[in-house]
Amino acid sequence: MTFSNKLLDPNSSHCSTINRYKIIVEYDGSPFFGWQRQKNLDTIQQRLEDAILPLTKIPTTLYGSGRTDSGVHAFGQVAHFDTEYDLDCFRIQECMNAHLRNVPIGVLSVERVSSDFDARFSALERFYVYKILNRRTKSCIYANRVWDVIPKIDEEKMNLAAQCLVGKHDFSSFRAAGCQSNSPIKTLNKISVRRDSDIIIIEAAARSFLYRQIRNIVGSLFLVGCGKWNERDFYEVLIAKDREKAGPTAPAHGLYFLGVVY
Repeated sequence: MTFSNKLLDPNSSHCSTINRYKIIVEYDGSPFFGWQRQKNLDTIQQRLEDAILPLTKIPTTLYGSGRTDSGVHAFGQVAHFDTEYDLDCFRIQECMNAHLRNVPIGVLSVERVSSDFDARFSALERFYVYKILNRRTKSCIYANRVWDVIPKIDEEKMNLAAQCLVGKHDFSSFRAAGCQSNSPIKTLNKISVRRDSDIIIIEAAARSFLYRQIRNIVGSLFLVGCGKWNERDFYEVLIAKDREKAGPTAPAHGLYFLGVVY
């Protein structure tokens, strides 16, 4: 496997070596305006790029496997960046974490990869989990990390209703305004709903997702869980292909980006 790419420097007669690095990142999205860099806003991408700067010496763009919304968390976000410097992976991780010590972002691993690796386009499957705390008492430990829901929820009914989503469908009913995807058609590989004590866990896997697709699905499944809809009602929302027919968008702070398979 080749670990560098020779690019012609337009200002000289020789070729420079470009090294590509893959990083895996964990973060609490609560204080940030999402992943994507935005002018005058605190974002995860900007914080990570600032942490790379002492090593690369010049501004370096970090390419993520997915753009999480404001308030969404990650256990295993993946990104890559290029630099002419031949850097030690351990040094990259230590340097970045030192610059990130005052914010809830951590670089879990760094590895040098082939120049044809792309954090976004090389992904075969992405995994998300959504967490609902289902009890009368508010969360103290999990504040801003779960959706607090008081009414008793039937997770088994939610799981049964959700299975109609598995496979290739037009997910327009769960597509948020502003979605930049060329098509509402996606293939959902897996979705499950289960309970662990007071926490309801919704897990989903697909190669790619529409903008806010998971949160919109969870909002509709909630209506099934609390008895306002039945399994047939949920299916009719899917086939309606109309966002107005679906339930509310679940809060961002209950959503976690779990990881990526390449």
